[in-house]
Amino acid sequence: MELFEEDRSGISSGQPRPLADRMRPRDISEILGQDHLLGEGAPLKVAIESRKIPSMILWGPPGSGKTTIASVIARTVETRFIFFSAVTSGIKDARLVVNEAEKEWLHYNKQAILFVDEIHRFNKAQQDFFLPHVEKGVIILIGATTENPSFEVISPLLSRCTVFTLSMLAAGDIKILLKRALKDKERGLGDYPNQVPEEVLDYLAAISDGDARRGLSYLEMLAAHFGEAGAEISIDSVGKILQKKTMLYDKSGEEHYNLISALHKSVRGSDVDASLYWLARMLESGEDPMYLARRLVRMAVEDIGVADPNALTIALNAKEAYHFLGKPEGELALAECLVYLATAPKSNRIYTAFQKVQQAVRENPSEPVPLHIRNAPTGLMKDLGYGKGYKYAHDYEDAFIDQEYLPDSLKGKKFYTPSDMGFEKKIEERMAWWEKKKKELSRKEQSSE
Repeated sequence: MELFEEDRSGISSGQPRPLADRMRPRDISEILGQDHLLGEGAPLKVAIESRKIPSMILWGPPGSGKTTIASVIARTVETRFIFFSAVTSGIKDARLVVNEAEKEWLHYNKQAILFVDEIHRFNKAQQDFFLPHVEKGVIILIGATTENPSFEVISPLLSRCTVFTLSMLAAGDIKILLKRALKDKERGLGDYPNQVPEEVLDYLAAISDGDARRGLSYLEMLAAHFGEAGAEISIDSVGKILQKKTMLYDKSGEEHYNLISALHKSVRGSDVDASLYWLARMLESGEDPMYLARRLVRMAVEDIGVADPNALTIALNAKEAYHFLGKPEGELALAECLVYLATAPKSNRIYTAFQKVQQAVRENPSEPVPLHIRNAPTGLMKDLGYGKGYKYAHDYEDAFIDQEYLPDSLKGKKFYTPSDMGFEKKIEERMAWWEKKKKELSRKEQSSE
């Protein structure tokens, strides 16, 4: 159950470990794509370097580095580190591990770090088991999950853990990892006799879809197939080996981005036939359907918004349908969603409004919350004026009262202006009605003074 023991040269059968495992980064400096967590002064880097590890949940897509971060922690902290998989182990196993950790804690005042991979696979009752031990400080829990912890981890446990969100790796990051593997003679493929062309590395990085483990596995398959010196390696030949249909990928992945740009702009331009063509073209070229599903969700929120609020629901349902059906039937769900999005009324007003709000927050990052809408749970806060003068909207006609909710420096600021497309036209009417009520109440207030 101990994790990441040093000098593991092979598995029990004597076969070498997979390339992705051998090339796992050994320290923070080797980890790519997570600068927001591991860059200079970033919270997780500070915790690791200070050896003050909190209980945490590492949330991110497959191959983004969750287990790698755990391995770096294992090599940095001087404490017992225990690996535990929610897929292959149950609570009976967990109880044995935690009992051992509790004895060590009682006798030596040392905490053990318990790394639980795929923690979302445990049901709520099973997760409850860890709660008292985390609360007492017997163990430091590090849970890894690809699912949103807000939905998959019980609230009491989540409240005692820091959630660190990992980003999907960019194709450029994966290409760097592939090049490292080709140069590394100790752990990687440094003795590989053939030159792997840049365009092939670009292709492997692109079809890995942000998953470092997948990219290194592809490279390992390539190296095994073209093992003899002098082999000519091309995108077409690699595509056949990986059983993926190939399209043109140059060094910058330009053709990939050209195709997704064509798809997105066809939907934005409400051209159903072009949208379907580009979708089919990308699927036939071996594009990951989940990448396309994510782009459909983005189109729903960026180019349609509340002009048709159903668009986001349909895009998310298409993603779930593909998960459920797989290929090829699941592709019909993506096509159905695409037709809906292409024919839906278009509006980017939410997108532009939120950009304005973000800019306002950057320009006014610490504006105090107006006193009358602050929470006042204690007597002291009430004495300081928290909540004073707040008017409870439901106590008034139409559940509306004229009062300010923005900080003083932003009073009267308007960020969102709806269009006259689809449901957004109805929102515009609602906003106009509330604005009219506000002016009526303001006139009444002035006349009563």
